[in-house]
Amino acid sequence: MIAGLQDAVHRVEESADEAAVTLLCWNCSAPLVELTPETRTGSDIRTCWHCATPTQCREGVWHALSPERIQYFDRFMHDYESIRNAEGRGSTNSEHYLALPFEDTSGLNSEQWAIRARSFLAIEREIISPLARSHGRPLRILDLGAGNCWMSFRLALQGHLPVAVDLQINDQDGLGAAVHYSSRIQPLFPRIRSEVDRLSFSSFSFDLVIFNASFHYSEDYEHTFAEALRCIKPGGSIVIADTPWYAEEESGKRMVKEKHQRFKAVYGFPSDSIPSLEFLTPDRIHRLQEKFHLKWRTIKPFYGIQWHLRPLRAMLKGRRPPSQFRIYVAEVRP
Repeated sequence: MIAGLQDAVHRVEESADEAAVTLLCWNCSAPLVELTPETRTGSDIRTCWHCATPTQCREGVWHALSPERIQYFDRFMHDYESIRNAEGRGSTNSEHYLALPFEDTSGLNSEQWAIRARSFLAIEREIISPLARSHGRPLRILDLGAGNCWMSFRLALQGHLPVAVDLQINDQDGLGAAVHYSSRIQPLFPRIRSEVDRLSFSSFSFDLVIFNASFHYSEDYEHTFAEALRCIKPGGSIVIADTPWYAEEESGKRMVKEKHQRFKAVYGFPSDSIPSLEFLTPDRIHRLQEKFHLKWRTIKPFYGIQWHLRPLRAMLKGRRPPSQFRIYVAEVRP
């Protein structure tokens, strides 16, 4: 096991320079800095040669958000982090992060992490491994909605080249938590504070883009999806994972209403400052397919017998159908 981890770290270091991704200026999209091992740690500031706008790197996280967009997301991030803290997300113990997603050592969110683990194994088996074999090299992977970077960590251990993107930067549940992986991965993968609708990367930069339990935070699925597609190389793939799915629109709308009511009762606010779309339906996923001329492949991991029986139990109790999860993957043709 130790030798395998050392080999993975060596592969990451060996291929990092030739696979460096270029970060663009968030203001004018001019090339700003290559995300090499030297630019992934510590603090730095780069001034755009084209528009003279500075971009800061603080403790290894590049901040690619305009002041206006930071202000726009301010209430959402405050509400989101308050809820996540109340749910017991994060830890001061590195072993907690190193065990994810296969074990939640806190025991507070074990059911959710079990779902993440089974989704990840399905993505690894049915998407990442075949794509890596066909390319014959490590993959450049964009981890959208990286959170505490558990997926980027797992991908880096396998020798791939992930880039983690999220709005959260705290050291419990956001990009700052990646420091817990530094004992296993050196240098750490690039981490970018950015919104998914305005990615500061050149077109055709990645072999694979994964919406990591994050697509439902989009305010406009077509816009968000188009921006991700822009960053994918021909022959690459795009994945939507762990977004709530309902067979009918009305069930999803009922879920959203119930969630906002519950948050209002428990936390004192409904957490609706941004009009996120919150869920997928067959019609919504079909519209994306038609708009972008893609063909979806659907993967349905088995999340356990209790999860499998949830729709039946809900029907017997006269409740709305519960959310389900599907993994959607589409190839971007040359």
